[in-house]
Amino acid sequence: MPTPPRHLSVSIACPFARAYALLAPPENFPRWASGLAGALRRDGDGWLADTPQGVMPLRFSPANDYGVLDHWVSPPGQAEVYIPLRLLARDEGCELLLTLFRQAGVDDAQFEADADWVARDLAAAKAWLERDESAGLSAPPAATPR
Repeated sequence: MPTPPRHLSVSIACPFARAYALLAPPENFPRWASGLAGALRRDGDGWLADTPQGVMPLRFSPANDYGVLDHWVSPPGQAEVYIPLRLLARDEGCELLLTLFRQAGVDDAQFEADADWVARDLAAAKAWLERDESAGLSAPPAATPR
C-alpha cells in the first residue's frame, strides 16, 4: 500500500495572476527551486537542468488558467518523478501547494528531509513573490541546494 503523501503549502501576499505569471515560466523555477538552481536550458520539447546529481531532463505543464504548475523530473538512472504543484487564489493573495509523494526506496528520514527541502523552496518562492515591486522581482532569493 502506498504511503500517504505530504501536502506542503505557503500563503503568499501576492495576487494570483501576478504570482502565476512569475511562477509558470520554466526559466523562473531556479529563482526559488533550489534543486534547479544550476543552469536550466531548453532541449527540444523539454528542459535540461544541471543539478548536483548530474544533468536532469524536466517537463513542465503548459501555461493554463488554473494555477497548475506540475512538473516532471528524470533523475539520472531513475524513473521519472511527478511533482504536482498548484497555485490557488485566496482572498487578495494565493496559496502555493506542493504534493510530495514518497519515492520507492526512500526511508522515513529521507522523506522528512525531502519535505524540509520543499518547505524551504516554498518559503523562497514566497519571499521572491512578496518582494517590494520597486525591486523589480529580478533577483532571486538565495537558494541553498541540497
